[in-house]
Amino acid sequence: MNIEYRLLEVYECDRMREINPARFIKRAWRSVDGVKQWVEINWIDDDYPEGYKNHLNGLQKTIEGGGFAIGAFDDKALVGFASINRDVFGNKSKYVLLDQMFVDNKYQGKGIGKRLFRLSAENVKEWGVDKFYICACSSEDTLAFYKSLGCVDAAEINQKLLENDENDIQLEYDLR
Repeated sequence: MNIEYRLLEVYECDRMREINPARFIKRAWRSVDGVKQWVEINWIDDDYPEGYKNHLNGLQKTIEGGGFAIGAFDDKALVGFASINRDVFGNKSKYVLLDQMFVDNKYQGKGIGKRLFRLSAENVKEWGVDKFYICACSSEDTLAFYKSLGCVDAAEINQKLLENDENDIQLEYDLR
């Protein structure tokens, strides 16, 4: 396996169809009677959350808005990507949203997601921002992945992003 990492262009966004985003979610972090805990859900999520079209539009908007998107390619096939929006927000810190990160289910566990994350972090430092803001899926595997990279619970909560999906876990990653 020889993975090549490079910037994605807006005309390539529809190549996200090449990625199989399916994943099995055994447990998720949920509030039960006001108490946060792991809940066994044993669910197969076989598509992009909120659908392919939603994520395609978001990726196009990120690139057209001056954001950053990087793809991971095995031979010529897109097997993963990450995108960061250019809009800066926050009161105490300057945040940018790590808007999307997906790795084909056959390529998960091979370090591709970590490499996409690190390359993204390196590339946005020149923007003069302090932190990534991440709305992470509440699955145990997703949260373990982000925690392994050094992500922590967000010090500032972006209310608008929280309201998009109250099950998402709001994280941050210090870029300084």
